[in-house]
Amino acid sequence: MLAKAVKSIPDDTNLVFEPKWDGFRCLVFRDGDEVILQSRSGKPLNRYFPDAEAALREALPERVVIDGELVVDIDGRLDFDKLAERIHPAASRVTMLSETTPARFIAFDVLALGDELLLETPGVERRRRLEDLLKVTDSVHLTPATTSSDLARQWFEIFEGAGLDGVMGKPADGPYTPNKRTMLKFKHSRTADCVVAGLRWYKDTEPGEAVGSLMLGLYDNTGGLNHVGVVGSFSAVRRRELAVELAELIPGGAEGHPWASWHEAQATRMPGAVSRWRTTEQPWVPLRLERVVEVAYEHTEGGYPSRFRHTAQFQRWRPDREPASCTYEQLEEPARYDLASVLRGEVRAR
Repeated sequence: MLAKAVKSIPDDTNLVFEPKWDGFRCLVFRDGDEVILQSRSGKPLNRYFPDAEAALREALPERVVIDGELVVDIDGRLDFDKLAERIHPAASRVTMLSETTPARFIAFDVLALGDELLLETPGVERRRRLEDLLKVTDSVHLTPATTSSDLARQWFEIFEGAGLDGVMGKPADGPYTPNKRTMLKFKHSRTADCVVAGLRWYKDTEPGEAVGSLMLGLYDNTGGLNHVGVVGSFSAVRRRELAVELAELIPGGAEGHPWASWHEAQATRMPGAVSRWRTTEQPWVPLRLERVVEVAYEHTEGGYPSRFRHTAQFQRWRPDREPASCTYEQLEEPARYDLASVLRGEVRAR
C-alpha cells in the first residue's frame, strides 16, 4: 500500500494519522516457527535482520501477515545510516551489527490473521485487530495513531527531532490496497543555496550532450567544501540546455578543485554521493566553483557535516549569491526529541 505526497495536513475526519518512519518498509509473514521478512520490492531481509526475526517470532501470533518498518536508533534518534549498514554480505558483520545496532520493528497494519484475509477490512478495524494481536516488546512496537488533525500537525513539527520523516494519513474506512497510492504522506520540505561543484552526464548519452545530475556542495566551519548530494529529475530538454549552459565551467574545473583526488580516482562513493545500493554510476566532471543553485530538500542525515537524505529538487539559479556564502549555517536543525516519546505518542518536546 503506497502513498502520494500532499503539502498540508487537512482537517479530515475520515483519516487516521500516523508518524512516518524513516526506515525500511517490511512485510512480515509468520506461519508457525517460520518468519519471513520481505522488502517492499519483494526481496528477503531475514539474513540482514536476524534480531528482528527472533523478536517478531515472539511478538506475533502463529499465523499472521503484518506491514511495518524496520528502523535503527542511536541515542534516542533514528539513524538511517546505521540501518543501511545492516545490508552487508558478510554474515559475521551482520551478526556483530545485530548486537551493536539492533533493529526495531514498527507495526502499522495487518493484512491477514489465521485463515482470515483482511485486505477489504476497513482501516480502523484493521488497526483494532493489530492492537489486539501484537505483543509489544523492547524491539517490536505499535505505531501511534490519531484521528485528530491538530495532534497530527503537532507530531509533524515535533517528531522530526527524533529523526522521523513526517506524517502519514490513511483512509479510516478504506481497504488495504496493494500497489495503489491511497495513503497520503506529509513530508518536511526546505530550501538551501548550494555550490554547483560538478556534474554527471546523463546515462546513454555522449559526454557533453545532456546533464544527468548536478553535484552540490556546502562549506563547513573550517572552510572545507563538503559534497552534500545531487539535484536531478530534469526534463530531456532541460538536460540538454544545462549541458550547453554549464560547458563554460568545465575548462579548468579540476585545477585546485577540493574534490580533485576523488575525481582522479573516479570514486564510486564519496561523502553525500549516490546511494550505496547503486552498483554503477556515471563518472563525474568537476566544475569551476562559480555557480549557486537553490534546491529543495526534505531532511539531512549523517551528523555534521551532514548531507541531503534524498535527491534534491532544482528551484532556481542564484546569481546574487557568492559560492563562499553557501554554508551549513542555512540548514534548519529540528529540536531534539526522544524516540521513546514518539512511540508513546507524546508531543512534549524536551
